Amino acid sequence: SDLFQMSKTEMKKARREIQMIFQDPFASLDPRMTIGKIIEEPLVIHRIGSGNERREKVKKMLERVGLQPDYYNRYPHEFSGGQRQRVAIARALANEPPLILADEPTGNLDTASSVEIMELFTKLHQEGATVVLVTHEEDIAAFAHRVIRFSDGQIQSDKLNASGVTSED
Repeated sequence: SDLFQMSKTEMKKARREIQMIFQDPFASLDPRMTIGKIIEEPLVIHRIGSGNERREKVKKMLERVGLQPDYYNRYPHEFSGGQRQRVAIARALANEPPLILADEPTGNLDTASSVEIMELFTKLHQEGATVVLVTHEEDIAAFAHRVIRFSDGQIQSDKLNASGVTSED
């Protein structure tokens, strides 16, 4: 469907099914909210579960992204860049979207954190989610199932990593 042609009702459903992870976790997390409330926000917006059910789901999401459930009441400034990006990923995963869009999700992270985040995306893909990742980092391509390279808005190459099939467009 064309997002620009959707009604408000259709758009709300689409927003639940498509989640975004931004490059800068410092800018994308509200510093006045605890990370528990940040991750819970999509569940509240989409009226998923009761308060207790949402809190339990948030704690499971924290574990899923490699953070301690007891971090629920802590604030973003208490975490490293890699941990903040994990919070942003947990927020995107909270309502279990089938499509995740990630814009340079490892751009501000050190190498070890970047590898951990990419391994998490690989796991999400294995669990059935589609992850579309935009990056300028060449080494990230090793984690991808498919790599499409653009230059000046044109596709330069389209490669499937798993099978080695390549088609040039």
